[in-house]
Amino acid sequence: MEFKFSDNNIIKAHEIIKKYPKGKERSAVMPLLYLVQEQHDNWIPTVAMDHIAEILNIPPMYVYEVANFYTMYNKKPVGKYLIQICRTTTCWLCGSDMLTKACKKELGIGVGETSKDMMFSLVEVECLGACTAAPVVQINNDYYENLDEEKMIDIIKSLRDTK
Repeated sequence: MEFKFSDNNIIKAHEIIKKYPKGKERSAVMPLLYLVQEQHDNWIPTVAMDHIAEILNIPPMYVYEVANFYTMYNKKPVGKYLIQICRTTTCWLCGSDMLTKACKKELGIGVGETSKDMMFSLVEVECLGACTAAPVVQINNDYYENLDEEKMIDIIKSLRDTK
């Protein structure tokens, strides 16, 4: 398998790198990983991490460390809709465990799994930073707040209808 940025994204990559001071270009790892994820169906293969390391002239291990530390980077294929349920204290106290249970039942998958039709992946994550609206779920780039089981199932059904 091989990975190269698209013509448009290599231009974006160089624009991102230019934002960092000379000698500090490796700081562009995070936005470049995000750019890969946008280009590559919401996940980052190892060859893409190697490509970033090559562009930044840094050891690949530095890119791997960053990609593996942050939960926002997917290192394996995910469904069209990545459902991320916040499981930290505020969301948990407000019922996020019930949202997880509702998703598992409605989707027929467990946490860390993807539906057979590749429509949905389900993960639990640490703080999504919206504690005042707990429980919170992030689906792709959208936040859903003040949820209960019924609202969660309605969201899943509406996403299924967008097939």
